Amino acid sequence: MPHPDSPTAFLFDIGNVIVRFDFSLALKRVAAESEVHDPVEVLARIDRVKVAYEDGQIDRGAFLAAAFDVLRYRGTEAAFIAAWEEIFEPNPPMIALIERLHGRFPLFLLSNIGDIHRDYLFRTYPIFARFTAGTYSYAARASKPGPEIYQHAIRTHGLDPARTVFIDDLLPNITTARALGFHAHHYHHDRHAELEAELAALGIA
Repeated sequence: MPHPDSPTAFLFDIGNVIVRFDFSLALKRVAAESEVHDPVEVLARIDRVKVAYEDGQIDRGAFLAAAFDVLRYRGTEAAFIAAWEEIFEPNPPMIALIERLHGRFPLFLLSNIGDIHRDYLFRTYPIFARFTAGTYSYAARASKPGPEIYQHAIRTHGLDPARTVFIDDLLPNITTARALGFHAHHYHHDRHAELEAELAALGIA
């Protein structure tokens, strides 16, 4: 069996890895146009339909209709989508790392995400053009930390987990990845140097 110290591919989470996000920005903007004014209550009400949407159980139209209904949202669809999209900022050290890896390794994405965010990120940040392909929860109809979405990525992208470095910010997702044989790194943007050191130990400058 190949030793995991010889990676041949990388699998990246998106949120709080490649881009950082602050979901409270969206909640405040949506609350301002809703009959539900407390952002905490907005999150509580929208969370269930958000999870169903990101899991591919409902499509974009059904998600928007359900969100408008539970929040009694009075704004326009365009305003809601803009609020939903504009929560991200790039993580420069990770973007620099991806640029260094591009062309040397196939790069893949594995993310719990809906198509609104996926489309916005690809439209807004050129770094996503560096990726060979991706597995997204809304399309796979499965989400992390369940093993099904990882297995979908393995099949779809022809990955050998023992030779694939997986990078994610959430420990439950890392736990599943390790159980499936991935070389997994629990990432935090404030400790990016730890990832660089681990890759250097694997012989990746």
